[in-house]
Amino acid sequence: MSRQLTVLCTNFENNGGGDPAKRQAMNERLVSLNPHLIFRQEVWDSGDNGNTIAHEAEDILGLRAWLGPQNCTALLADPNVFAPLRQWPQTGPMWVLPPTALLMRYTPAGRDSLPLALVSYHLNYGSPTTRQSEAEWLTTWNDKQWTNPDGIPVRVPALLGGDNNSYPVPGTPGDPPLPELDRIPNRPHRLHRSIVGPDGKRVMDTRPDEILRTAGLEDVARHLAQTKNDKTAVAPTVDACDTHGPDARIDRIYASTLLLAAVTQANVIDMTGLSDHHTLRVRLDSTTLTDLLNQPQPTPA
Repeated sequence: MSRQLTVLCTNFENNGGGDPAKRQAMNERLVSLNPHLIFRQEVWDSGDNGNTIAHEAEDILGLRAWLGPQNCTALLADPNVFAPLRQWPQTGPMWVLPPTALLMRYTPAGRDSLPLALVSYHLNYGSPTTRQSEAEWLTTWNDKQWTNPDGIPVRVPALLGGDNNSYPVPGTPGDPPLPELDRIPNRPHRLHRSIVGPDGKRVMDTRPDEILRTAGLEDVARHLAQTKNDKTAVAPTVDACDTHGPDARIDRIYASTLLLAAVTQANVIDMTGLSDHHTLRVRLDSTTLTDLLNQPQPTPA
């Protein structure tokens, strides 16, 4: 059987709120999922005291950690599977919670293979206008180039995971329905999660999803639901609550279209008691991914 690459997207609420036992429990839960790559959000204090908490996670998970600007997001990767080639310490001017962005080689694919642009992100909670700008900036990682061994610049594929604080465009079988704005009791939250539509009425904010997909970054869970009728892929990642409305699929992983053929599974891991977000797990077939990363690529226009 071909090996599977396991990727997680995990928003750990307030990084455990300063509770070492809760951090330990979350890290052990993640270890049980055997990840090779984790997109993390809310890593606020991981860079304090000489990156003590980041190193704690590395020790338990057996992964190497990279912290983004201001300790808002992080990327953790298996050093036997991913080799870093470049990190972007400055990720653009529009971020409230800056992403962690690296260019990495998938080592099973070989030294001459295309690298991957890997980005862990967290879109703004309170401003739909800011989220739109942040999503637009995210699309630039689907337009990065790398010089191949023949000295030719080629465009590299991207894999991004994060908390979108907004909704997928409706229409995917099994997707949670969009909330009804006037049934969200918390009125500020109505503003945080909606925009004014063309007719002047407020509608739920799906613009980040539309922006990313317009730029050729596909929601992998949507892809599986539509191509394989796998409705478990689009399970909610945030549970209903009295103030903020119904279940929602807030956390998502997006991939360049080149990578979609390697995606075999997406499902949501229950994190009740550990976080207010559940963990999204995506699996890719290693053999297929290796083949895709070694296909001849056209020179960027």
